[in-house]
Amino acid sequence: MENVIEQVYQINVEHRAQLKKHKPLVIWFTGLSGSGKSTLANTLEQELFENNIHTYSLDGDNIRRGINKNLGFTKEDRSENLRRIAEVANLFTESGLVVLAAFISPLQQDRALVKQIVGPDNFLEVFVDTSLEECERRDVKGLYQKARAGEIKNFTGISAPFEKPKNPDIHIKTEDQSIEEAIKHIKNSVLSKIEL
Repeated sequence: MENVIEQVYQINVEHRAQLKKHKPLVIWFTGLSGSGKSTLANTLEQELFENNIHTYSLDGDNIRRGINKNLGFTKEDRSENLRRIAEVANLFTESGLVVLAAFISPLQQDRALVKQIVGPDNFLEVFVDTSLEECERRDVKGLYQKARAGEIKNFTGISAPFEKPKNPDIHIKTEDQSIEEAIKHIKNSVLSKIEL
């Protein structure tokens, strides 16, 4: 980009990792609305925090209330939403944090871009695999009912596609695993990736 020069600072990500006593990481939870992404991310963050891991959570509804409040739900806006989130997550990893990001992120190309932005060494994809039927049964926000009634357009799983990850780092099947089992599995993978 013309006339934009990257500033190099004396304190880098390695220094911050040494200070925090762990490497940074983005844990990217993907799955349908109501699959349990935010529940898993929140529970995992509490456990990591109790283990003196420096964390920050990014969640779809919260991001859309602030930095991405000007975006809708078209395919283009969804891609831009995730690109911005990836850039924010990347800034957090540069500060040495473990970022827990819970986003539907339905398309493979968008998830690949996120991974590219934060870097494959700093990225852990967690597919929260819950059937559409179960997500609709839970429907804690009443969104599926609205989507079925035509009140919400471009709703993932109903009127917009969800491309299941082909090779996620972690595959959680919420209808077959308890939250405790899922958290233990994810936490073990996270700790092995962030240890110095």
